[in-house]
Amino acid sequence: MNTTRRDFLKTTMAGAAVAAAANIIPGFSNRSYAAVAGANQRIKVAMMGVNGRGGALAGSFASLKDVEIAYVCDVDSRATEKCIAHLEKKFEAHPKAVTDFRKALEDKELDALVVAAPDHWHAPAAILACKAGKHVYLEKPSSHNPHEGELVVAASEKYKKIIQMGNQRRSWPNVVAAIEELKNGTIGRPYFAKGWYTSNRASIGKGKEVPVPEWLDYDLWQGPAPRRPYKDNVVHYNWHWFWNWGTGEALNNGTHMVDLMRWGLGVEYPVRVTSAGGRYRYQDDWETPDTQVITMEFANNTSMTWEGRSCNGHNIEGTAVGALFHGDTGSLMINGNAYTVYDLKSKVVKEVKAGKAIDARDTVNPSANLDTIHIQNFLDGIRNGTKLNADILGGQQSTLLCQLGNIALRCGNTLNIDPANGRIKNDEAAMKFWKRDYQPGWEPVI
Repeated sequence: MNTTRRDFLKTTMAGAAVAAAANIIPGFSNRSYAAVAGANQRIKVAMMGVNGRGGALAGSFASLKDVEIAYVCDVDSRATEKCIAHLEKKFEAHPKAVTDFRKALEDKELDALVVAAPDHWHAPAAILACKAGKHVYLEKPSSHNPHEGELVVAASEKYKKIIQMGNQRRSWPNVVAAIEELKNGTIGRPYFAKGWYTSNRASIGKGKEVPVPEWLDYDLWQGPAPRRPYKDNVVHYNWHWFWNWGTGEALNNGTHMVDLMRWGLGVEYPVRVTSAGGRYRYQDDWETPDTQVITMEFANNTSMTWEGRSCNGHNIEGTAVGALFHGDTGSLMINGNAYTVYDLKSKVVKEVKAGKAIDARDTVNPSANLDTIHIQNFLDGIRNGTKLNADILGGQQSTLLCQLGNIALRCGNTLNIDPANGRIKNDEAAMKFWKRDYQPGWEPVI
């Protein structure tokens, strides 16, 4: 992070420390934390995309002090109605229903946009929000492709708006403690990390072209993406597995573990990236890999790998998702909001338990009780200038590593990377994937 970015996102770690207390100290609720750490400024928020993850986020935002969910925006009218009904019943909130989130951005009193729409909308929506003078809470990945990632970082700086990426583990107390242990040498110098995600996703079959349902604004759903006919196996969720809208398991779930590994190893951009994998389990419309290994090497003599298995749920190291660091004197594994330190003979030296269960395979809300800490950090960033735990620059650096893995797989090349900026060196075939094609008139600009 350069000096300008440090200045832009500066202040103290006090907010994070109090946030950690919210999860550690018995009886210290998230509402209590909000009362202690936040100013009295009420923050007005619009939710974009509430069918799945966004609906859960709406509840998390509404549960915090001095937050008003002013708009619920979704191209699926059913999702909008369901989300508003939940907010009214549980939180006595009364947001407006808006199909097109750009209408909400016209509200001069709106403070922030929460983006939980499909991946192809992430960066374009965040850029539009910054241009409209709004802060952004952006679900991972931060962008559909590296070009958009560069744009969204530039937009945050140009319009002086903060963007918190949904790498919520950056705010989980025991994960923060685990990274501190790594930094303090608990396993010596960490030099290799491996991360993984496993699941048992079913086949999506062969889609049929059918009329667009009356509850869906499909044109707006596609937005910046080149138009494709509506098929019955894409909306919702299965768009993750189509390159036109999604980014595969590497960015769907890999982003979280790659971010942890990058954080723990203290690295930014790699010098070399390779990847192998494919669609192995089923013969259907799924385009992205269901099985993939990405290897990233760094200039400080460290490396990391990420393994994704979408359609075979056998655990790795006894867990569906995790990150394991190896160092000179031992190893450290992070599993949810827990971690374990081992010596070189695999003897447990220290074990810190999570306290509350996390279902890593829950596609909607795997860790609600912890995510509010991350959201509160975003709110404190707006109110007080508190340093973000997952600012957009770091979020895009982690996103880019996964994008480079996908590019290496798709072009079949080992990628040589400039460690100063993450750019691919001397590879025309790979650079064809740096930027996507856009629907005419929809290309994001800052």
